[in-house]
Amino acid sequence: MFAAATRLLKPALLLLALAWAASAAAAEAVGPATGQDPVILALDGEFGLTNSTSAEAIERGILTAIDDINRGGGVLGGRPLALITREHRSISARGIKNIRELATIPDLIAVFGGRFSPVVIEQLPVLQQTRTLFLAPWSSADGIVDNGMEPNYIFRLSLRDGLAMPFLLTRAADRGLTRVGLLLTNTAWGRSNLEAAKRHLAGRDSPAMVGTAWYNWRDRSLIDKYEGLAAAGAQAILLVANDDEAAVLVREVAALPPGRRLPILSHWGVTGGDFTGQAGPALQEVDFSVIQTVSPFRIPPERLAPVLETAGRLFGIHRPEDIVSPVGFLHAYDLTRILALAIDRAGTTDRAAVRDALEQVGPYRGVIRDFERPFAPGRHEALGPQDLLMARFRADGVLVPVE
Repeated sequence: MFAAATRLLKPALLLLALAWAASAAAAEAVGPATGQDPVILALDGEFGLTNSTSAEAIERGILTAIDDINRGGGVLGGRPLALITREHRSISARGIKNIRELATIPDLIAVFGGRFSPVVIEQLPVLQQTRTLFLAPWSSADGIVDNGMEPNYIFRLSLRDGLAMPFLLTRAADRGLTRVGLLLTNTAWGRSNLEAAKRHLAGRDSPAMVGTAWYNWRDRSLIDKYEGLAAAGAQAILLVANDDEAAVLVREVAALPPGRRLPILSHWGVTGGDFTGQAGPALQEVDFSVIQTVSPFRIPPERLAPVLETAGRLFGIHRPEDIVSPVGFLHAYDLTRILALAIDRAGTTDRAAVRDALEQVGPYRGVIRDFERPFAPGRHEALGPQDLLMARFRADGVLVPVE
């Protein structure tokens, strides 16, 4: 409603409206008045997209961290943090427009992104042009951080495809699945994963990639692609998909005779929506596992408890089982805390200074794990191969680590 109204405003009134929205968000996020102007963070995500849970998970992680930070005194000697949100519904043109508007807001330090790599990749030129600090708690395409910017304003605490594909291929080989087929979304995200797979397999005999099949967003059937890879000799399918198309595939595979149901090792886009609800009982009939970077079930209880105390008060999240789309929530929480440390280190809301400070912050005791130095000059990726694990969905829909 607010977005529709702002389109009717003249430029000067638009800035006023944005400032009002920031103040309203600040009042909601920071609780009691502090007497100081808030420092603004933004989230541009896929809010409103049918069945999606990723943007809400990221938002809740940010707001949980903001609440903890503000109750501890805020940043810059007492200024509260506040969050404003924009939605792009996975449409790149909307995302680009949102970045252009957000970049004009005074005291906006950084924009957090959502799940969809293709949107972020299309936003990169505007982020570079406006020198807007961008934090990626989910999107995994290598080109998001490996973007050629100098200086680079993009920082990621998340998976990257250059880690995901080698890990999935290695896990397949560890299970004796030496011939794999890749089933990929026909987007920049899918192409990023294909290149990562090719780099990993160059000079290796096992596993062998027997074929690649592509599908388009909102395809209503994937079984012909699956059958083609099976006919080529695939013993397992490496799937790069979001929740909608993955659920379609799972229902179709479950309808096959058991001997024709290949194991599916999946990238993590499926965890950003109501995958289990869409897949239904068929999910328990298919050997389906998914890569993750963190599981709340593997976080020591004494480390997770303070986060759950705040999240429980704000959102009714009291147990690990209550965390929907856990990587989005947990990554966003730690990224927000790291950003707050960088703001204090910079001593200013100047984005360039905060960017430089992000490369120097550390050590940081996070909820995911401890970081000696999350980022450094020339290294804007916080996570590495040691952070990866496989998980499965229980019958109740909860994602748990594979032991």
